[in-house]
Parts: sequence; C-alpha cells; structure tokens
Amino acid sequence: MFDFEAISQAISGKIVLCVGDLMLDEFVYGEVSRISPEAPAPVIAAKRSEINIGGAGNAARIVASLGGRCIFVGLIGEDEAAARLEAVLAQESRIESVLVRDASRPTTRKVRFVSDHFSTHMLRADWEHAAPASGEVEQQLIDAILPQLARADIVLLSDYAKGVLTARVIRNTIDAARKLGKSVIVDPKSLNLAIYRGATLIKPNRKEFAEATRSRADSDDAIAAAAQDAMRLADCAAMLVTQGEHGMTLALRDGGTIHVPALPVKVRDVSGAGDTVAAMLALALAAKADWDVALRLASAAAAVTIGKTGTAIVRPDELRRKILPHASLAAEDKIVAAGGDIDAHLAEWRAQNLRIGFTNGCFDILHPGHVKVLTAARGACDRLIVGLNSDASVRRLKGEGRPVQDERARAEVLAALEAVDLVAIFEEDTPINLITRVRPSVLVKGGDYTREQVVGHEIVEAAGGEVVLVDILPGHSTTSLVDRARGGKA
Repeated sequence: MFDFEAISQAISGKIVLCVGDLMLDEFVYGEVSRISPEAPAPVIAAKRSEINIGGAGNAARIVASLGGRCIFVGLIGEDEAAARLEAVLAQESRIESVLVRDASRPTTRKVRFVSDHFSTHMLRADWEHAAPASGEVEQQLIDAILPQLARADIVLLSDYAKGVLTARVIRNTIDAARKLGKSVIVDPKSLNLAIYRGATLIKPNRKEFAEATRSRADSDDAIAAAAQDAMRLADCAAMLVTQGEHGMTLALRDGGTIHVPALPVKVRDVSGAGDTVAAMLALALAAKADWDVALRLASAAAAVTIGKTGTAIVRPDELRRKILPHASLAAEDKIVAAGGDIDAHLAEWRAQNLRIGFTNGCFDILHPGHVKVLTAARGACDRLIVGLNSDASVRRLKGEGRPVQDERARAEVLAALEAVDLVAIFEEDTPINLITRVRPSVLVKGGDYTREQVVGHEIVEAAGGEVVLVDILPGHSTTSLVDRARGGKA
C-alpha cells in the first residue's frame, strides 16, 4: 500500500550503483518493401535511426528517468562505438559513469533493423566479445566499484554475460556491499545462481529460473517450491521470477509468496523490460518500500516500457498513469444500485487475476481528504470498488438534514474519478454484506480508524487480504463543510 506522490518523493535522488555489461544499442527503422532476390530476407528501406545506451546501461537510464541517480561502472573498448557511448552518457546528467577500457576487445554493439509500420524486428547484427574480462581488467573493475559503494543507497548487478560480472567481481562487490549494509539486486545471466551468493534479491526470468533450478516452473506454487532450494543455495532473501504476460512471482526466504499480474498493454517491443523491472525495484527498495509496493511499481514500469519501441525509458508521469490508470468503465456504467448485480464485474476481474480493493463512506461532499484516500486505495489494487451509503443509511448515521446530496448525485461524482472503478450503493448501516460479497484483497479506510474498527477486517484478513489505513488530511471534514455552509461553527 502506498501513496504514489510520497513514494515518488522518496525515490527522487536515491543513488543506485549499477555494475554490468554496457552496450551501444542502435535501432534502424524503415519500410519493408519486398523480399530480396539474393536471399529469402526482407528488404528494408531505412528512414531513421536511434542510438541508445543498452544492456546494463539501459537500467542506468531508467533509474535516471525515474528521478534517481546512478553511478554506473562498466567496460568499453577503444573504438568508435566506445566514443559514441561516452558521448551519449555525457548527456545524461543523472548518470555518473566510471568506465574501464580494454583495448583488446570491441565495445559491445547491437544494431536492430525494425519495420516501422509493424514495429517488427527483422534482423539484429552484433559486434561483441562475450568472454570474461582478463585478470588485469577484472582488478580494474573491482578497484572502480569498491570506492563507490559508500555513496550508494543500493547496488544493482546487471549481468548480460559479456565479461564484466566475473565470479571474482561479483564476489568482491556483494561481500563489500554487505559489510556496508547495502542491499544488492541481481539481474542474472549465469545458471549457477550460487555465484550471486549473499545478494538480497535475484531476478531471473522464467526460462532462466527453470533451467537454473531444473524445474518446470509452470505455476506460482512450482516456482515458490523450487525457489526455496535456490535461495538457500544463493543465500538470498528473495527471488523474483518474471513471466512476461503472466506477471511476476516473488518467493521470500521466510516462505511467503507474492504474485503480481502483468498489466494489460499493447506490446510493441519487449527490449529492456527486464532492465526496467530491475531498475524500478532498486529504486523502490532504496526508498524503503515494502515488497508488495516494489513489485506493483516494477510491473507498472515494465508495462510502460513494452508499450514503446526500442529500449525505452520510463518517466514518473507515465508510471503514475499505469499505477492509477483511467478507470475501466465509463462513469455512467460504474454505478450499481443497492441490491444490484456486481457479480459479473467481480467474475471478469478475478478471471484476469486482478487485485480487487474496497473502501466505503457517505461521501456527502467530496473533499481533498476523500480524494487522497481513494487515490491511495487505487494504488494498492487493480480495481477499486467504493461502497456508498444510501440516503436512508446516511440519515440514520448522520441525522436529519443529511445527506446534502442524494445518493445518485454522490455516486455520479465518485464515478467520475479515475481512481474509482465501481460504486456500489448499500442500504445497511455498515457495508459488511457488501464486503462479504466482494471478498476484496485490500480493505482501505482513513487513518482516523484503527484496524479493529474497520468493518469487515476479519473477513478480509481471514481470506489472506490486508487492511490498509491511509493518513487523513487535517482540516478536511464533510461535517465542518456542511456546518460552515449552513452558517454554523466549523
């Protein structure tokens, strides 16, 4: 559970020490006109090209684009690609690069030819020397990394198996980070997860995880079971298995498991999605976010990335729109009268494995305090249902003269908010029957309540859900607004 604005502020300025394989990513876009007569391959008429910092450098770019700062340690050659990389890095004001040169190897370079019309990759050409760094270069990398650790809030090792993250570099970095109390996130490439021993979090994708653990990894339960042995072997606190359109599953050393579904998005290019998840996790954990918040942020950031072409960055405003998207229904379709049918909505959302949240109130005169609670509630779930007291219910609770607005007017105002997915009116004094029917994963109320005072907390917690209390905004009260409007004392 989180307040998006608060977490954005907490992330801002956090320093991530990113170590990994740097590469020059080039994208050549054009129109595919025909099949070449010389070979069975498409002919592409190039129209434009883009140059990006790729590999581990892409993770560094995403850290910077989200408001963090990055100290990047990597390896380049002494060639034209290295010069181009340095020029692009010099334009990144929030990335401080510490680059080791190795004249014996080319700078890793990847050129992708993409159909502009279909956003389809037609061909990729690589220039690289994917071998471990020599002993001398290895020591230079270690000497570059260790002095930076004290400045960093967290460490990210981004392994593309191009030679930077040798067993010795990994060992020296993780051991030194642990001595300083720094968390370490690893985006691995090696199937021997034991070489990352002592990291805080290891983040393989499903294919890498299945091969590393020799398991099928075909369900959340199977991933959780195989991850326990892997975490003992790697002595890590958590393992996150990314599964593309099937979301992400986090297994914790204490036996807990968290699954976050992928957000619906039109996939344009999956390049860099793993870098995005790693970078977002690093910033969120550096900001002391809990696992659930960090995963939801990472899932939203990945959805932004794959909705763009190329190795794309993620801006805070784009992340916010994914975390708090426009509601799934038009305002007039979001209101369910007392006793009305909400089961179809619930069935559809559950079929998509979406996390359903619930909050309730009279919402007689909507004010900023209400908006804060509703926005925070939506940030904790994928679909938010608001239980709304009927007119008769409000009168019994608040007395004659209330509500000021009838239930339809109150429902229409709530339904117009992007944070609200459904407004369900109820006749009873409490929403207990509605909560029993909805069975939400998250039950949200303002911080003027205690957990024990929240109606329905026993039902939600018994089903494995959570109760979340949101700090209220002082000075905002419907009763005081009504009194003021009627000439009474606020």
